[in-house]
Amino acid sequence: MSKEQFRERQKQYFADKADLTQEEAAKFFPLYFELQDKKFSYNKEMWDKMHKIRESKNVSDAEYSRITEDLIKTRLTIDELELEYLRKYKKVLSPKKIYNIQRAEMKFSRELLKDAGKHKK
Repeated sequence: MSKEQFRERQKQYFADKADLTQEEAAKFFPLYFELQDKKFSYNKEMWDKMHKIRESKNVSDAEYSRITEDLIKTRLTIDELELEYLRKYKKVLSPKKIYNIQRAEMKFSRELLKDAGKHKK
């Protein structure tokens, strides 16, 4: 599934579960996907650092210490981004709809994992 197909599937699922109007969806999803892109960028940078260390032969304790600290700092940065975007979401959606989006996001992920497990058998 392409990134575009995945996002379209998310949009449909979230809009349905949160009962978004077309106007709400038009305002919400650009913000949502902007956040997802930023989170992806931070996570990719972290994975690249971890991969680089994994391939290294002689990694010092100082390097391991730095990478583990960087990992936690990345998580904190992402959490701050989540809060920043929550404030933006509040400008376009009711608290109940934001809550329903968050629930839908968790359910969507579980369903994808469940579907992936079925395809492996």
